Amino acid sequence: MRHLIIVTGDQLDARSSAFDDFDASLDAVWMAETAEETTHVWNHKLRIALFLSAMRHFRDEQLQAGHAVHYHELSPRAGDDGGAGFGEILRHDISTLKPERLIICEPGDYRVWQIMQTTADDCGVELEIRADRHFYCSLEEFRQYADGRKGLLLEFFYRHLRRKHNVLMDGKDPEGGQWNFDHDNRESFGRGGPQSLPKQKSFRMDDISRGVFDLVASRFADHPGELKSFSLPVTRRQATAFLKHFIQYILPDFGRWEDAMWTDEAFLYHSRLSAPLNLKLITPQECVKAAVDAWQSGHAPLNSVEGFVRQILGWREFIRGVYWLKMPEYADRNHLDHQQKLPSFFWDGETKMNCVRQSMQHVLKHGYSHHIQRLMVLGNFAQLWGAHPYDFHEWHMAMYVDAVDWVSLPNTLGMSQYGDGGVVGTKPYCSSGNYINKMSNFCADCRFNYKKKVGEDACPFTTLYWEFMDRHYDKLKDNPRMKFPMKNLEKLRTRPEELQSIVDRADELRTMWRFDENAAD
Repeated sequence: MRHLIIVTGDQLDARSSAFDDFDASLDAVWMAETAEETTHVWNHKLRIALFLSAMRHFRDEQLQAGHAVHYHELSPRAGDDGGAGFGEILRHDISTLKPERLIICEPGDYRVWQIMQTTADDCGVELEIRADRHFYCSLEEFRQYADGRKGLLLEFFYRHLRRKHNVLMDGKDPEGGQWNFDHDNRESFGRGGPQSLPKQKSFRMDDISRGVFDLVASRFADHPGELKSFSLPVTRRQATAFLKHFIQYILPDFGRWEDAMWTDEAFLYHSRLSAPLNLKLITPQECVKAAVDAWQSGHAPLNSVEGFVRQILGWREFIRGVYWLKMPEYADRNHLDHQQKLPSFFWDGETKMNCVRQSMQHVLKHGYSHHIQRLMVLGNFAQLWGAHPYDFHEWHMAMYVDAVDWVSLPNTLGMSQYGDGGVVGTKPYCSSGNYINKMSNFCADCRFNYKKKVGEDACPFTTLYWEFMDRHYDKLKDNPRMKFPMKNLEKLRTRPEELQSIVDRADELRTMWRFDENAAD
């Protein structure tokens, strides 16, 4: 054997650089389902099912193309495969297949990269890591962009890529005369709620997916989440149909309502393309082109298209660059020195806080909640609570079907928890219950009062918000984007008895909701 092409669950792209100069008479594909990848964080059942189903479909496509594929399937029973890890299985196959070289496209997880390199070194075989053409911006290009800059700001990087790739540009100027349309994309539904929501695209489950679901139901029965609802694409063909459906039926209203939330509505006007994108079933270039074409044809307004493009061309590329620029030390950052464990309702959704319960119902049922629920409900609570930022990242990796380390870590530890001290976001993204009331109807049916800071019926978000501000006053007071809340805090500090009652109530909440690992076991 000449080359053994290693394909991980987040590299399901037959056009990737790993397949450049592939010769079916000399080379082979290697893929493995491992217990290690499903249990190093306590994976949601749907996350396991999505990855395994997509991997098995990709395997069969490779076989149909006439390629030799060495594929390791998980057994329905843990004892039958010994729980071997990725490196152990690869090491065994290297000794048997004796390839001259291992080839892989740049992994999406620093841990996996280390496993690959260590295994190759131990086996005395060359490992060639090829650049990932999936992205607009290569890792080397991002390093060059970041070199010499005092700080990294998404907005400037986004403009850089817009100009370079001529996306939504009118000569040297942005289309519409402005770079973003945030002010048009922050509407709430109002009392009437969302009207005539678009139908979501779904796919019939085939024999491969049914087999995977049976496996997950039997082997991973104790893992969190449900297996009842599954509608994501698992092949490239399905992913392109998923994109087409979003562009046709959902994109026109995406921008206006992208930050809004509503009871029992998980998807609203969101694309859910992050999962097929992160598995590489579809490319960001295809998504951006389809959205821009929709604007140019008059099908979708500029504010919706620009908001969608910014998430993909801007944010997605930016956080990948940050991840590989800052790893591995980035994972250890904890700027606010938060040490708390997440409360148990982050795993079972059992809480009387309506916004958290609603958001967790979406996560448990679909392995999904949209970006505002991730950032301003669940992430917001975790930050105010004082959760350790890496613990929050591991929870996100476990519970969201679209989570891959490169995309999850900067979003959770950095953007959501401010654990990096401002590398990704220039300020902590936190709020009292007032923001949640403004952007949803959750507070209307909640037993807690979003306006109150203290008392048994006070909104925990509001209580914890003011306690968080007071606790981190010294670190936040000089942040120019925190001037307004800091001034409000300073007014509150003139009423020490009220502030002390807030701190006492926050302590009560942490005692009452402290996660008991022994009880959980």
